Amino acid sequence: MELTALYDFAKQQNIEVIPFPMQENGSMSILMESGHCIIGMDDGIRDGASQERVHLGHELGHCVTGSFYSIHTAIDCRQRHENKADKWAIQALVPVDALDSAIAAGCTELWELAERFEVTEDFIKKAVCYYVHGNVAAELYF
Repeated sequence: MELTALYDFAKQQNIEVIPFPMQENGSMSILMESGHCIIGMDDGIRDGASQERVHLGHELGHCVTGSFYSIHTAIDCRQRHENKADKWAIQALVPVDALDSAIAAGCTELWELAERFEVTEDFIKKAVCYYVHGNVAAELYF
C-alpha cells in the first residue's frame, strides 16, 4: 500500500491524522470517547518514505483492530496490543504474496526487501518473522 493510499484509507475510515510533536515515539493513536480515532505524527518521521509508512501503518493498525491501552495497562497486555497493530501493518505494507514474489525474484537481503517495500529494516525483520514464525519477535531471530 502506497503512502498516499494509507492516508486515503485513514480518511475513508474517518481517522484523523494530525501533526503532533513526539520526538521519543514519533507517532501515537488514541481512541476518543466518541469512538473516533486520531493519529498524531511527529514532523521528524514525516519523511514521505519508509519511516512515515511504518509509523502510519502501525497506528492505523491500532485504530482498525481496536488495540488500545492506557498507562495503567499491564506490560504484557500492552505488548499484545502493539503486536496486533504490527501484524495489521505488516499485512497492509508487506503482503505475504508480494514478499514471496520478491524473494523468488532474488531480492533476499533484508536491506533490499526494506527498500523494495519502502519500509524500515526493523519492520521488514518483523514481517519476515511474522510470516515464517507466526510472531513479530524479531529480536529472537535476528
